[in-house]
Amino acid sequence: MLEQTILNLEFWKYASIPIVAAIVGWSTNWVAIKMLFYPVEPVGKPPYWGWQGILPSKAAKMGVITTETTLSKLGSIEEVFASMEPKRIAQQMMESIDPRVEDYVEWIMLEENPTLWNALPGLVKTIVYTIIRQRLPQAIEEMMLDIGKKIEDMVDLKQVVVTQLEKDRRLVNRIFLECGAVEFRFIIVSGLYFGFLFGLVQMGIWYFYPAWWILPLFGIIVGYATNWIALRIIFQPLNPTRIGPFVVQGLFLKRQKEVAEIWCDIVTKEVITVRNIIANMLYGSKSAFTQEVIKKYMRTVVDQVVGIAKPVVQLTVGIQEYLKLQESATQKAIFITPPALEDPAFNKERAEVVKDLIRERMEALSPQEFQNLLRPAFQEDEMKLILLGAALGFIAGMAQLFLVFGGL
Repeated sequence: MLEQTILNLEFWKYASIPIVAAIVGWSTNWVAIKMLFYPVEPVGKPPYWGWQGILPSKAAKMGVITTETTLSKLGSIEEVFASMEPKRIAQQMMESIDPRVEDYVEWIMLEENPTLWNALPGLVKTIVYTIIRQRLPQAIEEMMLDIGKKIEDMVDLKQVVVTQLEKDRRLVNRIFLECGAVEFRFIIVSGLYFGFLFGLVQMGIWYFYPAWWILPLFGIIVGYATNWIALRIIFQPLNPTRIGPFVVQGLFLKRQKEVAEIWCDIVTKEVITVRNIIANMLYGSKSAFTQEVIKKYMRTVVDQVVGIAKPVVQLTVGIQEYLKLQESATQKAIFITPPALEDPAFNKERAEVVKDLIRERMEALSPQEFQNLLRPAFQEDEMKLILLGAALGFIAGMAQLFLVFGGL
C-alpha cells in the first residue's frame, strides 16, 4: 500500500502543493527583503524601468525620520556635544596644530603681507611662534567652551545625519541590517513555515474542488499573507501580553537592549562623530554664526601676538590690511580644524562616551518610541513589499497549475 502510494503520480502532484507553497512563502519573503536593500545604486530608470533598494533610495528621508523619531528623544545636540567634552576636543586640536604652527603662520603671512614677513628678523619670527604657542591653547579651549553653550545655533543635527546617509547609502543598509538581523531572518524563514501551512489548506481545497483558479489564488494568498503575518509578529504586540501560560511581545521589541547597543555603536562611530559635527558647524546651514565665533577668538590671538605694537603695525600695514590679516587667520583656522580632528583613535574614544549617553536613554524608551527605530524601514513601503509577495505568489501558482497539473 505504501509502495503504491509512493509510486502514484497523483499523490506527488498533491504533495507538491504545500511544498511549492512553502517555497513560494520563503522565496517571496527573501526577494522582498533583498529589494528593500539592494541595489544600493539605481539600476536602469527607477521606478518603472529599473530598481533601487527602497532604503538606499530614501536615504535622506530615513535621515529625517531617524532624527525626528529617535535622536530627538535621546538627547539634545547640546548634551551630545557636552558628552564629547569640549576641553578634550580643544586639546586634540592643539596636539595636531602645535607641530605645524610655523607652517601655518608662514602660510598666513606670506599670503597676506609677504613683504612685512620677509623683512622681519628670525628672532622676531621665533617670538611670534612662541607667543602663538602660549596663547592658542587657551583661546581654543575658551572657544570650544563658548561653542558648547551656543551649539544649538551652530549645528543642524538633521543635516549631519542626512549628509552622512546620503554620502554613504550603504550605511543606511548597515544600520537596518545589523539592528534587524534577527527580524529579517525570521521574515525569510517564517515564509517557509507559513507557506507550508497555507499549502496544506490549499491541498485540501484542491482535492475536493480542483478549479483552475485555486492554485494561482492561493499563490497570491501565500505571497501576501506570509509577508503580512511576519511583519505583524515582529512589531506586535507592542507591550508584553499574557496569552495563557505565555508572555508574548513583538520580536524586535523584545531585543531592545541588544538593538540599542548595535544602533548606538554604528551611529556614534559613523554618523554623530566629533568630525562630522565640527564639519557641519563650519560648512553647514548654520556656519555663518560659527565663523563669527571663530573670528572673535582669532582676532584676540592676532592682537595678542602683535601686543603693544598693535598701533605701530596698523600704521605700517594699514588698518584694512590688519583686518584682512585677522580674517585670513579666521579662514585658515576653519580650514585646518577638520584635519585636526581626523584622528581615528580620538574619534573612537569620543564615540564611546557619546554611545554610553545615547544607549542608556534608548534602553529607557517606551516600546512605542523604540519601534520607530526599525519600523520606518518597513512602514515606508510596507504595502509595496506585501503586494510584491502576492505577485510572485501568483506567478508561482500559475507555474504549478501548468507544469504540475497540466493547465486549465
